[in-house]
Amino acid sequence: MSNQIAETIRQQIGHKALYMIGAKNLLAHDDALSFKIGRNSKSVNYVKITLTPADLYDIKFSWVTKNGEKVRSSEEGIYVDMLHGAIERNTGMYTKLF
Repeated sequence: MSNQIAETIRQQIGHKALYMIGAKNLLAHDDALSFKIGRNSKSVNYVKITLTPADLYDIKFSWVTKNGEKVRSSEEGIYVDMLHGAIERNTGMYTKLF
């Protein structure tokens, strides 16, 4: 079941958007998808998107090093159509071409 949730989240974000933000090391959790991203102005290098029981998403944007994790920002109660905007706001990286 966990791989299905992670795959659905990945499809909802889209391959092009993941490519544009430099996503790598995609990892499926029980109810989430996490990945590392490229360099950006907000000093975020790790994103975790979790599916909630209300069928909404909670997103955590962090800076992860060998010394630990520092959460830069997070958003809760995100609808599917708001995923791109949340990623753009919190990373400073575009997820689509205009």
